[in-house]
Amino acid sequence: EVQLVQSGGGLVKAGGSLRLSCAASGFTFDDLAIGWFRQAPGKEREGVSCISSSDGNTYYTDSVKGRFTISSDNAKNTVYLQMNSLKPEDTAVYYCALDWECSVSSLTTATSDRYLEHWGQGTLVTVSS
Repeated sequence: EVQLVQSGGGLVKAGGSLRLSCAASGFTFDDLAIGWFRQAPGKEREGVSCISSSDGNTYYTDSVKGRFTISSDNAKNTVYLQMNSLKPEDTAVYYCALDWECSVSSLTTATSDRYLEHWGQGTLVTVSS
């Protein structure tokens, strides 16, 4: 029943921008959080950002802070990730996921050590030099 459908992504030059979307259904978003994660080639999947719908709290991993902005449209039950000033190191497959919390800990803890059952299908972001 829970579904997360992603859109966005693509190829962009360094310094450019992209906006990712994650449309959620099948759960009460007000009581939960949505996180953005990414997996670069040869690297572990890492937390990028998250938002808690109940209180609006947002968190970002240090490498994207100041460049990425997470937001939500509660009426559409959709979460966005606006990515500006993109760097080649941002190249990765980006995933959104239903999360039980949104905190520094939830972003920094290895995803393999956390139980996250519901994921979007992923979208590739490629940033060229």
